[in-house]
Amino acid sequence: MDREETSARIAALIEPFNKKDVAITNETRFTDDLEFDSLTVMDFVAAIEDEFDIIISMNQQAEIETYGQLVDAVVKLQG
Repeated sequence: MDREETSARIAALIEPFNKKDVAITNETRFTDDLEFDSLTVMDFVAAIEDEFDIIISMNQQAEIETYGQLVDAVVKLQG
């Protein structure tokens, strides 16, 4: 699956969590722009793991701050 398709699937998953209807770009930050708290992050990560049948480790989660980084990580994990 290419990056574009992965990004589209993640964009669909992020919608219910995007309470302020923030425009999503590769630079969108989860904690700053989307104001995700730790519980929201856990729910969102679980949705991504289910959708793509992958596991995102706590270490990987700690390094992912932007939407673009998340897309890249999911692409790599599917590799």
